[in-house]
Amino acid sequence: MRKLFMLLILVGITAGIILTSSGESSGSNRKSSSSTSHTNFTDYKLISHAMGSIQNQAYTNSYEAFVANYEQGNRVFEVDLLLTEDHQVVARHEWTQSMTKELQQEEELPEDRQAVPLTHKEFKESDILGKLKPLDWGDILDLMEEYPDIYMVTDTKEQQQVDILSLMVKEAEQRRNPKLLQRIVPQIYDQPMLKTVQGVYEFPSIIYTLYASKDTDQEVIDFVTKNKITGVTMPENRTSESFVSKLNKVGVVTYVHTINDIADMKKYEKMGIYGFYTDDLSEMVLNSANKWYLLGSK
Repeated sequence: MRKLFMLLILVGITAGIILTSSGESSGSNRKSSSSTSHTNFTDYKLISHAMGSIQNQAYTNSYEAFVANYEQGNRVFEVDLLLTEDHQVVARHEWTQSMTKELQQEEELPEDRQAVPLTHKEFKESDILGKLKPLDWGDILDLMEEYPDIYMVTDTKEQQQVDILSLMVKEAEQRRNPKLLQRIVPQIYDQPMLKTVQGVYEFPSIIYTLYASKDTDQEVIDFVTKNKITGVTMPENRTSESFVSKLNKVGVVTYVHTINDIADMKKYEKMGIYGFYTDDLSEMVLNSANKWYLLGSK
């Protein structure tokens, strides 16, 4: 029975990967799996890291990656945000030569523009992997209006956080729909950042991500309890049953990043972890895996 279960999981994952890859060219089923029963980003277990992978490539933060992963049932998307040279907010992980190479933009850009902040025009005109479209903040707000069931988790650089958040809020409030801000979930990386974020806007949900935090487990627990933080995200080396159990007891939703294997998810779920940042996995595949897991355990 265990062999059958693992075989079925493999089939499910393979099918999910095939569907995700084909999703880049298909927009006909967009919004078709929307559900009015979901009212918060924590209704979903998965957060698509950097909009999720596409063509086996992570970190694209691209339109096509969003669509492909949306069509697989994902509704919560983490997006990397940076400032361009001319002070525009765009979806990019970092301004480095290695990232330019990873996104296959070396032929798109002159050599002296491959490891520096681009202008907004340069950014928008530089396709990713030769054909994927980069997103600026206006594009992301467009997606949030077109897809009213999605949530955006922001990953911003500490030194630019106030400027980025201020521009994000201004664009939503003055040029779009202020209600969109209710579906934006900022991440903070240390305790002082909470006050920084709240000084820009009172977002309804905040995630405290621990990969750079020097807080002890108890300091994290005390901080999130006192400030009613919605979720805590931790790298694998920060997890422990005791820590996770204490966070669960105070009502904080726990996540681990970045997990791309169903077996690893099941391991952390047994520890008490609720959700996962992922490049490759989808709510559709996860739901199928859970059904087969229950079948195989009988």
